[in-house]
Amino acid sequence: MSDKNVMTSIARLVPPGSRVLDLGCGDGALLAHLQATRGCTGYGVEIDDTKLLACVQRGVNVLQFNLDEGLAMFGDNSFDVVLQIDTLQHLRNAEVMLRETARVGRIGIVAFPNFAHWPNRLSVLSGRMPVTKRLPYQWYDTPNIRVGTHADFEVLARRNGLQIEDSFGLHEGQEVRVLPNLRASTAVFRLSNGR
Repeated sequence: MSDKNVMTSIARLVPPGSRVLDLGCGDGALLAHLQATRGCTGYGVEIDDTKLLACVQRGVNVLQFNLDEGLAMFGDNSFDVVLQIDTLQHLRNAEVMLRETARVGRIGIVAFPNFAHWPNRLSVLSGRMPVTKRLPYQWYDTPNIRVGTHADFEVLARRNGLQIEDSFGLHEGQEVRVLPNLRASTAVFRLSNGR
């Protein structure tokens, strides 16, 4: 999440002054960017000690816990926006966490590697799992426990009663609005719970 264009694309989906919960916030770069450019407040959630320290050094409020344990500590609509940027593919309970994102926040913003991106399709057609800039790991050492596509997530969101307010792809820092399932390495969704 260090690419400035990617941060700008995600940040523009967050209303100025929002109270934000960033799930799997990494080094806190996005939340720090939101604080500096959009006047946001809030918390990051991270489990990795090194990334936790990086958040503190950036001045980002951060909580340490495992997202697979859920978000029971937060009440309904506790935050204006809940971010899941490159988090969903690492979770065992991805669907539950998506519902929790919608329960805890008025808006959810989710981004993840789009497995249907055309180079990935070609790699699978040739009989190999893809290794790309966006999916840089071999199949046997990847931290991703699941793969998904832009089109798959649309179905999942609707099945869980979520309204898709905006969706697009990102590739090499640029927004992709035409055929994002095929042309984008990252899928991005802005969701609301309809409440």
